[in-house]
Amino acid sequence: MDDLELLVHPVRLRVVHALSGGRPLTTTELAARIHDVSKATLYRHVGLLAEAGILEVAEEQRVRGAVERSYRLRRDRAVVDADAAASATLDDHRKVFATAMTTLIAEFTAYLGRPGANPVEDLVGYRQHSVWLSHEELAELITDLREVLLPRLRNEPAPGRRQHLLSPILFPLE
Repeated sequence: MDDLELLVHPVRLRVVHALSGGRPLTTTELAARIHDVSKATLYRHVGLLAEAGILEVAEEQRVRGAVERSYRLRRDRAVVDADAAASATLDDHRKVFATAMTTLIAEFTAYLGRPGANPVEDLVGYRQHSVWLSHEELAELITDLREVLLPRLRNEPAPGRRQHLLSPILFPLE
């Protein structure tokens, strides 16, 4: 299974999201964060991601006779590189987009189901804007967004920080 096929699955993508904060988590901790997926399903998908090298074992400890593993995300492996994206078919792009949207809906539904969820206080946003851009203006916008986002993608968990899911989506309408 190639990285594109491996990452384009709603459960595996949610595992990647959960571990993207830089903090290792056990499968039990992942199950608490992704509570709408059965433990057996979660274990299977964590195993696939670990086998592919997208997750690595950060720590092992014995718990009641079993070995409990904490997993860490290998950010360098949890991406679809430019060559894979360039060689993807239109059906591949359709599947990637559908998976991203399915995952986004599942993550938002899980957020709304948490005690104390408050979209206004949490500054939740889901606006869409239609903008007219030349190819050069589009390239400039993408560069500007990267300059703003890339330093924040390196943020580690810390007191006062909460993990947020940011999903920029950009495509021509005509």
